[in-house]
Amino acid sequence: MSNQGLVQRIQGALRENSLPAWLFYGFHEIDPIAIRILGFDERYHATRRWFYLVPAQGTPLKLVHRIESGQLDHLPGEKLVYLRWQQLEEQLRALLKGTSQAAMQYSSIPYCSRVDAGTVDSVRRCGVEVVSSENLTQPFEAVWSSDQLAGHRRVGEFLTATVHSAFEWVAESLRAGKQVREHEVQGFIMDRFAEQSLVTDSPPIVGVGSHSGDAHYSPPPENSAPINKGDFLLIDLWAKEEHPGSVFADITWTGYLGRTVPGRVREVFDTVVRARDRGYELLQERFAAGRPVQGFEVDDATRQVIENAGYGDYFVHRTGHNLGEETHGSGVHFDNLETHDTRLVIEGIGCTIEPGIYLPEFGVRSEINIYMASGGPEITTSPQRDLLVLEV
Repeated sequence: MSNQGLVQRIQGALRENSLPAWLFYGFHEIDPIAIRILGFDERYHATRRWFYLVPAQGTPLKLVHRIESGQLDHLPGEKLVYLRWQQLEEQLRALLKGTSQAAMQYSSIPYCSRVDAGTVDSVRRCGVEVVSSENLTQPFEAVWSSDQLAGHRRVGEFLTATVHSAFEWVAESLRAGKQVREHEVQGFIMDRFAEQSLVTDSPPIVGVGSHSGDAHYSPPPENSAPINKGDFLLIDLWAKEEHPGSVFADITWTGYLGRTVPGRVREVFDTVVRARDRGYELLQERFAAGRPVQGFEVDDATRQVIENAGYGDYFVHRTGHNLGEETHGSGVHFDNLETHDTRLVIEGIGCTIEPGIYLPEFGVRSEINIYMASGGPEITTSPQRDLLVLEV
């Protein structure tokens, strides 16, 4: 897409959302959303503040510092230049003249909150009401291309094969009388990633027993817990292909190392799977009825299953997150716990559905990935239907 075409697309989004302008702001790497949407390349280096105002109608305006006056030259629009801080205030007022309201990366959702309070205050002093751009960014930031979807599916298949291999490796080791620790399982998975040239932002979660009840447990590299017969084991792994633009897949599976699964473990696992499936069913039902879904509604539907089973106090995180070039992308989250995410679930995005119940003695999470296709929601990773039972 040409940069002129980008501006036209931004202006179309503004009109669809009944907003008069979108004000982008940059300083160092404070706003990766703006960097990506506005098409900056790897040479981007901003040590001085810049602004780019795109009105719903008319010509965009730029405001840049004199020593970085070419910062926005790849974008169309008229340019204003400042040197002193007093000039910055004057030129910002000139840039915003006639603009009563502007969207910025300003939000109660931290993934969409990328502008500092001081800058928001400066814009407000110019007589401009600052509103959130959170509903504008999704089509630019979170919608996957066909290549991204294909890569996501490939990674998802590999993650499923890898998690099965990891569980079986643990079981075989125990059958052979060898001791296995959490960190060794983590290393086993990371070696598989390296073999396939997959990348991740942090190692997988491997938690045994009570550690599986810690939603974001990370085994220490030294003296991590041993895994023994009769233990419950949780593995959460995520990765993407290493080429630019690739998006993540992210799954969690659980297993029991023994012949007879305790009744409480089975009960909790079944509850989590029902909750996970209810979240997906809501997406299906709304799509079939032609009714939109907001992120918080998926969380509510999923959480209700766990609350009805008496485990509501033990579901301690949102139902799911957006998937993108980062593990936790900037698109809609299935969340009415940590934030009240009112953004729409739109076509072309990928998300996780991953409810959990975290008890002191063990914790269960079951995680699938979904993609909102033109024909409705699709599950893109293999759902765990039954608890893995590995005889040792």
